[in-house]
Amino acid sequence: MTIKKLLKRYMPNKKSIMNKNMMRLFSNYLYDPNIWHVHRRSSAGGAAIGVFCAFIPLPIQTISAVAFAIIFRVNLPISILFSLLTNPFTIPFIFLSSYKVGLFLLRVEDSNIMQLSLNNKTLHEWFGTQFIHIWQPLVAGCLVLGLISAIFTYFTVRILWRLSAITKWSSRNKK
Repeated sequence: MTIKKLLKRYMPNKKSIMNKNMMRLFSNYLYDPNIWHVHRRSSAGGAAIGVFCAFIPLPIQTISAVAFAIIFRVNLPISILFSLLTNPFTIPFIFLSSYKVGLFLLRVEDSNIMQLSLNNKTLHEWFGTQFIHIWQPLVAGCLVLGLISAIFTYFTVRILWRLSAITKWSSRNKK
């Protein structure tokens, strides 16, 4: 099965995306056919944008993936799909790694923020009070890891697409 067929099978279709409430903000731009085509450049760009937006430490990953996909005219469904890299299972790992990378980049000493007790606070309340102490290393780490991951994803998709095409061509020539 080619990558194109695999992507078309698992990515959301145009109608389901356009019917979402948050998409009304972008309704004038969703009719551009270039953001719906599945080919090597648009798929790799959409995947890279989705992965980069997944590292945004605010709950706007999907909206930012849509906006960047429209601006750069890459595949919109793929960018949405890859922005879902951050989910309840991966968020702690991704943001803790980003925080640690940010500490290293900014040469800031760890304030043991992860070891502070919740003191009968919900996680949301704790994060709200501690965000002032962790935002700079977190944002710096998210930016760097997001860029590195996006570049890696872009070239990985391009290479896999090319290998898939070569395999398809060679099997066609053997017949």
